Amino acid sequence: MKINTIAIVLIALLTLSFKADKPAYKLYDSEGKEVKYQKMIEAISTADVVFFGELHDNPIAHWLEYEITADLHKIAGARLILGAEMFEADNQLLLDEYLGSEYEADKFEAEAKLWKNYKTDYKPLVEFARNNSLPFIATNVPRRYASIVSRGGFEELDSLSAEAKRYLAPLPVSYDPELKCYKDMMSMHGMPGMGGKPNPNFPKAQAIKDATMAYFISENLPAGNILIHYNGSYHSDNYLGIVHYLRLYRPGIKIATITTVLQDSIDDMSQENKGLADFIVAIPSSMTRTY
Repeated sequence: MKINTIAIVLIALLTLSFKADKPAYKLYDSEGKEVKYQKMIEAISTADVVFFGELHDNPIAHWLEYEITADLHKIAGARLILGAEMFEADNQLLLDEYLGSEYEADKFEAEAKLWKNYKTDYKPLVEFARNNSLPFIATNVPRRYASIVSRGGFEELDSLSAEAKRYLAPLPVSYDPELKCYKDMMSMHGMPGMGGKPNPNFPKAQAIKDATMAYFISENLPAGNILIHYNGSYHSDNYLGIVHYLRLYRPGIKIATITTVLQDSIDDMSQENKGLADFIVAIPSSMTRTY
């Protein structure tokens, strides 16, 4: 009886020891093979542009964005450029002035159009750029112009002034409604529009964002530099969205992509997440969210 009791205790301790190993994430390649972090850094450091597709409210994604940026900086030094969906193109002057130490953070934060999670999730990246004298590109279209497209299509942009068009991708914007990222938006399961019917202009609003981000990445990437771009994963998953437009603007450009996914178990890569990007960060779905 005593031996059986000891055996049960040992089994319980072994079980607990296995359960105690709870990684916050696992890293996989596009085929679902687990890879080491350093191998990923070595691979992406040879690209011209690295897209980090984040889940906006995920703390592991934001932490990794900072760590990857810092490690790329160790390799690229002053050749590194940062860029982000979270900053609209008409805020570039404010961002440049702040990076150049023209004024303090409270002035910049009071005037810039910042996301609600800026201080916890994106400010560390901006401060990294400031402290290391690195450019930070505000790539996204001003949201008011995306709203115009969502309401009335691309044609509504034609009436904008020449000054306003400086903050957009060159018009007319190429648009393929058959691309998976846009076609999915038209499904009834996706983003319904008025009257319960899909809004045909909704994916066009996504496209003007993608095209504009790609355009400003292209325009701010001198030969020999590397730009890391932070964006929602949907903008770069499946090598579409921004990636699609960037290849139109800069044929032959070398691109590396990272995406973030949630899984109940991260022991293996789920079939549906394979192929989304060159590197896939799998995070437990139970992970705390930032908002």
